[in-house]
Amino acid sequence: MKFRPLFYFISITLILFSIFSIVFWGFKPSIDFAGGTVWQVNAPGVKNQDQFKKIFEENKIDLISTAPLGNNQYSLKFANINQEQKNKLDQSLKTLDKDAKEMKFETLGPSLGKELLTKTIAAVILSAISLLVFIGLRFHDFTFGTSAVLAMFHDAIILIGSFSILGHFFGAELDSLFVTALLTTLSASVHDTVITFDRIRELKRQNFKFQWVDLANQAVTEVLNRTINTSMTVIIMLLALVILGGNTTRWFAMALLIGYTCGTYSSTGVAIPLVLIWKKLQNRPKKK
Repeated sequence: MKFRPLFYFISITLILFSIFSIVFWGFKPSIDFAGGTVWQVNAPGVKNQDQFKKIFEENKIDLISTAPLGNNQYSLKFANINQEQKNKLDQSLKTLDKDAKEMKFETLGPSLGKELLTKTIAAVILSAISLLVFIGLRFHDFTFGTSAVLAMFHDAIILIGSFSILGHFFGAELDSLFVTALLTTLSASVHDTVITFDRIRELKRQNFKFQWVDLANQAVTEVLNRTINTSMTVIIMLLALVILGGNTTRWFAMALLIGYTCGTYSSTGVAIPLVLIWKKLQNRPKKK
């Protein structure tokens, strides 16, 4: 815990960068949030993605993005269209490549995207309140619950900010898989934090005269090997998915990798220092 000032500096810096990116660069939402159409086609005769742009320009439809999926398959994203426009696109695609086949055509209205966003925010808030109450009651001390929830929000802000940065520089999109990764990150972060908290509580019962800083140091030392071994097995697997995985899962794996790494750090570098701050404030002599 002597490195607490360093932890404060790292966390504050990451949060400020995340907030800056969110405010000034925003996000690149997928059709899951913004609405639109995804058209996946198998076109072995297409040698260049720019060939798709030509048929969309001919039909006066704005093509948002084109992504290769491997095995001559491509994912095309564009605004919602009517059936007549869809028929013209089919004809243009056959003209471009007579062997082209449609693999998937999915349309999502913006109202469903707003509903997904609203439910995501509600799920995070409900989870935070539930964890605050549950951990506070189980530990008979709401400083533990408050610290765990604040560390959870710390991880969420950094993960969201990271995807704002990745979207600005590398085109990463926010989609339903990102929501899954975000909620998974929050769960993993709190799980690791609670294990360390529980060890602090056990040590406090055995050595009730010890200072909270000494208890925290001993608890972290005792669970550190377990934390490193468990986290590294997951991080190595996610890193392999990021490097070797396909385009459809790469950003999902990246979100999990960032979130899990941040959650592992925050269990020691954020949650426990916050508990020590609360304890210091509680033990401060009251002025008469």
